[in-house]
Amino acid sequence: MLGFLFGFNARLGRLNYFLATIGLAVLMTAICFVIAASVYRYNPGGKLSAADLMGWPTIAAIVLFACASFTLQSMRIRDIGWDPVCVIPAWIAVLVVDHLVAGKVHAWALDQDHHGTIIGASVNLVLFLALTFWPSGDYEGPTSGETPSKPDLPSRTTGATSVAAARIARAAGPGFGRRAF
Repeated sequence: MLGFLFGFNARLGRLNYFLATIGLAVLMTAICFVIAASVYRYNPGGKLSAADLMGWPTIAAIVLFACASFTLQSMRIRDIGWDPVCVIPAWIAVLVVDHLVAGKVHAWALDQDHHGTIIGASVNLVLFLALTFWPSGDYEGPTSGETPSKPDLPSRTTGATSVAAARIARAAGPGFGRRAF
């Protein structure tokens, strides 16, 4: 189910990822301006607290932006050839640990106003550069008139064997179930 929700099974190339990220940033900037205009229109001249700004439109925009960002990153990570189910939770775990370390050890924080260390900033920079510039994985174009092979598709079998049996035989390998004496 998560494969369809966050795009874990889809792929997105470098240029498409770059353009989609810019488009998402423009869209979210427009949404933020609309939210800010509506909040300030109903409170003219009044002082706003942080609690006043965290209404349901702001929370909905945060959830929309997070889901769209995770979807784009997952599709690009899949295109690189990595597994987004492993990379994204590891990335989030590093950022959470980095935030906790910067909160507990203020000398390691980047600045008084930042809640991160140089390690977290480096991880973000490396992942940003990888998502933007890393070439697509598993892509080998046809050479000298050959047709590209598709390893994810089951091989065509002749006879009475089913597709499921062919998949199990391919996954198990030639030595599955044999005992070595």
